[in-house]
Amino acid sequence: MAVCDFDMRFTFVVAGWPGSEHDTRILNDSLVKYADKFPTPPAGTYYLVDSEYPNREGYLAPYKGQIYHIPEFRNGQKPVGKFEVYNHAHSSLRNVIERTFGVLKAKWRILKGMPSFSPRRQKKIIIACMSLHNYIRETKLPDEEFDKCDEDEDYVPDEDLRVRSLQGDSVPARLDIVDMNKVRDRIANSLMSSSG
Repeated sequence: MAVCDFDMRFTFVVAGWPGSEHDTRILNDSLVKYADKFPTPPAGTYYLVDSEYPNREGYLAPYKGQIYHIPEFRNGQKPVGKFEVYNHAHSSLRNVIERTFGVLKAKWRILKGMPSFSPRRQKKIIIACMSLHNYIRETKLPDEEFDKCDEDEDYVPDEDLRVRSLQGDSVPARLDIVDMNKVRDRIANSLMSSSG
């Protein structure tokens, strides 16, 4: 699990979980295990998350069952209705994580096919690559992939590396989901009224 900022830097990383684990389980474990380090969104703000995460306080997800990823909209299909308009805006903003992981995996090829090292060593390799990624970004060293991303906000180094697909497991309902559903609906309605 990774959190990144809009400047394509990783701000929090939890590595070492098997790929088959559900994102929500990793998030919930991280909120407890790293409570003193996890960058919890301040009140009234939220992280943009993919459909694998619950729509709950501090975490704003897209509408499920609707077109979501930017490449799906690039094929000439314009967003129709409030759910698709919202998902397009959400995906456009959240696209930074796709681009960040794309640059990371384009630069550090070992991450595309991790050798069968021990899980402990794999975790160290992942964190080292993310640290080097941040160092290159923060020091503004010349970098072809970062430069392409800076020139074109829709550029994703390898679109096959999309972090997650639209399909996801269902997440049990929680009381705080209702509030974020209202926030999401307000945003979607606002986007529809401003476009019409």
